[in-house]
Amino acid sequence: MNSDSEEDNLIETSSEDELSSSEDESEDESLESARNWCGVDVSVLTPAPPKFPFTGNPGIKVSLRQSDDPLDYFCLFFDDEVISFIAKETNSFAEEHFSNLELTPSTRALQWKDVTSEELKRFISLLILQGIVQKPTEKWFWSKRPILCTPFFGNVMNEKRYSLIMKFLHFQSSNDSEDESHSNNKLKKIGKFHSMLMQRFQSTYIPKQDISIDESLIGYKGRLGWKQYIPTKRSRFGVKLFQLCESESGYIWNSIIYTGKGTTFHEDYEDYGVSTKSVMTLIHELKNKGYTLTTDNYYTSPELAEILIKCKTDIYGTLRANRKGLPPLIKSSKLKKGEVLAFQKVKYVY
Repeated sequence: MNSDSEEDNLIETSSEDELSSSEDESEDESLESARNWCGVDVSVLTPAPPKFPFTGNPGIKVSLRQSDDPLDYFCLFFDDEVISFIAKETNSFAEEHFSNLELTPSTRALQWKDVTSEELKRFISLLILQGIVQKPTEKWFWSKRPILCTPFFGNVMNEKRYSLIMKFLHFQSSNDSEDESHSNNKLKKIGKFHSMLMQRFQSTYIPKQDISIDESLIGYKGRLGWKQYIPTKRSRFGVKLFQLCESESGYIWNSIIYTGKGTTFHEDYEDYGVSTKSVMTLIHELKNKGYTLTTDNYYTSPELAEILIKCKTDIYGTLRANRKGLPPLIKSSKLKKGEVLAFQKVKYVY
């Protein structure tokens, strides 16, 4: 009994020490904030701090034919190299599948033959079309019943061949599992393909001055250790991405697939929190060019603002009142509708 009581006392003492330490840190932070921040009289309108001069070179960076054909734009990203890569990995996985299994003569998989780049393009076209022409089950796309039929699918590819390609579709076969082209092991099956797409997104187009960063969710309800739940998103369950987009067009210029603790960020920012290093990784190649970034309250913080200002990048965004480094009055104030409270620190205003 005595030992248990002593242990309880130790736990309680430790908690009190931590609380005391936390209070001391909070007081120190409040004093530091009070020294660095000054209030802004919102009744006197003053010009906003000037933006950094924009030195970027926005626009399309590849030669395009004078064409309105969407296929031409699709091929900027899914070019011959990307399509050939997918075909190669798919065929490699199919070969591995057959070498490891004993299949009966009647197995449909034995009808497999290597997929070509042209055939893979037709397969992808049907995948895209299924997002426009929607049916309850995949088989219905090849139905011959007059009330259900959509002949285009059968004209492009028969159902058996489509199903076989879907069965073996891969972006990195198990034979390449030791490939270290992507540092995040959780993404070994998709990492190289994702990197190839990002390279093309960035080399094809440079965004205009106003950009934004937000999280996106690819709907997925299967088994996945790093599946996320975001109730505010339409899909709610799925794979989360941090994305940098051009504000005017919504063009995705960069993205990070979030896999939890193993998420790969730029090595220059590993010492920061997830929200800060995700922003800095996404914007790394656009630093010191006068871009103006908009973020939501998940990302916005005094720490991030200070880093971006040093990189000649302006930032606007909503802010959580409990962010570290804010003036104490912002944290304690209960503003009514229409009320404004402003503080300034060097160039940026909160």
